[in-house]
Amino acid sequence: VQLQASGGGLVQAGGSLRLSCAASGRTSTIYIMAWFRQAPGKEREFVAAKTWSNTRDYYADSVKGRFTISRDNAKNTAYLQMNSLKPEDTAVYYCAAAAGIVTTAASLYGYWGQGTQVTVSS
Repeated sequence: VQLQASGGGLVQAGGSLRLSCAASGRTSTIYIMAWFRQAPGKEREFVAAKTWSNTRDYYADSVKGRFTISRDNAKNTAYLQMNSLKPEDTAVYYCAAAAGIVTTAASLYGYWGQGTQVTVSS
């Protein structure tokens, strides 16, 4: 499975961005897709996840009500709509996929896209 993330950028606080993660290859093995982020000097943290079947969503408390994860089945693409962005959302965002397990632990995701930088200015 290959993942290609895109959509990062610079936005003012209160603004919005939408990240995309296109999956290719053996996508039939994917059970869950997720977004993680890593700010400078901090550990990678879970942001949101969605089962590939579109049945369940999971969110970190810090983004609940502001971020929405979705998936376009026809395009094998997952999205992260980020609204009401805050400076503390600034980080490199990574999409990831895992087979056969529902988890928020980064170590259990076997497939990763390249990061995309999100910078929120105050």
